[in-house]
Amino acid sequence: MTPFYFVKHHVGHLHLSDASSIVSKWCHFCKSVIYGVGEVPNLRELAGCLRCRMGSYPTTYLGLPLGAPFKAKSEFAVRHDFQAVSNISALFHGMKRLESAIAVILIFIQISSPLPLVGWNPWFISPAKAVLYSPDTKVPRTGELALRKAIPANTNMKTIQDSLEDISYLLRIPQRKPYGTMEGNVKRALKIAMDDKESILGSLPTDLKEKGSVLYASLIDGKGGLQSLLESIKDKDPDRVSVGLASSLDTLAELELLQAPGLSFLLPEQYLKYPRLTGRGTVEFTIEKGDGSTFSPAAGGEPRNLAMIQVVLDGYSAPLTTGNFAKLVVDGAYDGLKLNCTDQAVISDNGPEKKNGYSIPLEIMPSGQFEPLYRTKLSVQDGELPVLPLSVYGAVAMAHSEVSEDYSSPYQIFFYLYDKRNAGLGGLSFDEGQFSVFGYTTVGREILPQIKTGDVIRSAKLVEGRDRCAVETAATGME
Repeated sequence: MTPFYFVKHHVGHLHLSDASSIVSKWCHFCKSVIYGVGEVPNLRELAGCLRCRMGSYPTTYLGLPLGAPFKAKSEFAVRHDFQAVSNISALFHGMKRLESAIAVILIFIQISSPLPLVGWNPWFISPAKAVLYSPDTKVPRTGELALRKAIPANTNMKTIQDSLEDISYLLRIPQRKPYGTMEGNVKRALKIAMDDKESILGSLPTDLKEKGSVLYASLIDGKGGLQSLLESIKDKDPDRVSVGLASSLDTLAELELLQAPGLSFLLPEQYLKYPRLTGRGTVEFTIEKGDGSTFSPAAGGEPRNLAMIQVVLDGYSAPLTTGNFAKLVVDGAYDGLKLNCTDQAVISDNGPEKKNGYSIPLEIMPSGQFEPLYRTKLSVQDGELPVLPLSVYGAVAMAHSEVSEDYSSPYQIFFYLYDKRNAGLGGLSFDEGQFSVFGYTTVGREILPQIKTGDVIRSAKLVEGRDRCAVETAATGME
């Protein structure tokens, strides 16, 4: 059956020229209930977008039963003939009201995210597909997963990774988990790893081959390797599968990082004057409470007024942004800087004494591309998604420049507090593809919601990646 939905809602006559009428009637959707007919994808996201509730069957609409078993008398009373005639009349009237309701939905979506509705007859197109545009819902939801996907490894390694990452989605199925599919994924990964052993190890730099060989052996036969993961799947033990999968993916990521000692693309000549990070780096922030209060204690610990947050920088996808940030950290630009908080972000202060960074052009690498785009935002509505998504709790990005949104701020950063309840369809942030995301919080994510306006970055240190920083003399400013 073609996916469809309807909304139980009363909508009067709508005049397109009256904008306030649209807003007023749209606000009434919070009192409405949405029902799916057949299998409707992303129905929950649609309900959130329309600010209405999801309904369940059986129910009634215009006095008529919906969703009840054939001849069921326990759910609905038997109607007299005259009542049936009345319901038929009401049904025609209800179709007019339903048509008006759908018109409101289409108009609102056209206003908020323009679609080619001219000459479009929604009655002859699947409404669920005609109205909704849901981007790829398999966007990384953790910093660790986003960082793994961003590694520019060889094709065979990426194929192995994709097979294993799919298992993490299959594990989310609440009841009958598809262990057969999981087993097939691991066997596929094992076959590629063993058949392509020479090309996998042969792509490693000479000085890293020994370390790579150890990691390869661990990936195949180690305690947390693929063979062990296969046994856990055969035993249908979801907890062991989850632990084994995480271990295998960590080992795989380490091996991929050895295959990518530097950038896989050439930077535009006009940007070579900027600092750059040609790989991964790690920054450790020490946060201090500004009002003398304490952070919540860790398990078994004591309250403390200092907390540590660790951020992994991805120079593979944003070499200029990470290079500028790493230089600022080394120069001590963030030491003693105050923090400001909103519902969606923790933002570093914009003190005038700290303006010693570079106005780096907006830098975003689109998914499926081999090099970043500069001074160009992505259009999520057209299916463009970044390699480093903002829609991850603890994503770290540069704020926009005060001069132009085509450039990032010289030094102002923010930690994004992603909340799916405030996201759009597909669970993507409304600001997705608009900022230069350059890393993710991997340690101390639980500290972020405890940070309040007035708290201070006591210190920021580049604890890993200094050898991959390239800093050249450049004139500060936008060109």
